[in-house]
Amino acid sequence: MFGLGPIELILIIVVIALIFGVKKLPELGKGVGQGIREFKKEVRHDHIVTDVPSRQLDPVTGQPVVNEPVVQQPQERR
Repeated sequence: MFGLGPIELILIIVVIALIFGVKKLPELGKGVGQGIREFKKEVRHDHIVTDVPSRQLDPVTGQPVVNEPVVQQPQERR
């Protein structure tokens, strides 16, 4: 696990215990466990991705160019 031996892991646990206090360790462990669980759930979750057609941008303003369909006017009868 990350190339850490048992002595390094024990040292890390002792430092964390000194920083957060022994009474906060169970709460800290619970929070880390919930975070890992949530991360795994999101990674495994199948996200539905829909393809959205791209729009041409105006080179000057950078705004999308609106291509409105040309509507032909009915011709007058004579």
